[in-house]
Amino acid sequence: MRACAIALLIIFSLCLVTPALAANEERYGYLKIQDVTVQLDNGTAAIHVNYAVDEGTRFIFFLLGKQDLKKKLLKILNYEDAQITRIDLSSADFIVQDAAFSYGNGIYWYPSHEFNVVIPNLTIHSPQATRNFTLVKEFPAGMGFFATDGAEAPSLSVPESGNSEIVSH
Repeated sequence: MRACAIALLIIFSLCLVTPALAANEERYGYLKIQDVTVQLDNGTAAIHVNYAVDEGTRFIFFLLGKQDLKKKLLKILNYEDAQITRIDLSSADFIVQDAAFSYGNGIYWYPSHEFNVVIPNLTIHSPQATRNFTLVKEFPAGMGFFATDGAEAPSLSVPESGNSEIVSH
């Protein structure tokens, strides 16, 4: 009985602390996002997220599981159809089917996308180019690319003014 009361007290304490921790734009509850990498492969996006979890919540994960962590990460990424393929207390991997629009003939468009927190380091990889952003809440303007099974062609990415960088392969 005492263990249950202590666990409930810890959970209640975290509920009170969570709004104060959320004041940081890179933070969502007990999670602090470090970086997000999106690998585009035809219409699919493989997303890798690195984050830090507050030390006080690690014990709760052992008691209650990682379901709340999964919900928070899905909320941060803001993809309705993202599927978790791997998760631990420092990183997670997701797959988003049909994240890019196909125009036929191996031509794809990955549209702009808004996240629910500020991402300190965002990297988008396509078969032809890599775009890097710092301290952004959205991937602006979108990016065109060609399928990996055809001959490599120049990227259709649109350079953005501001804090992006394009690196060609």
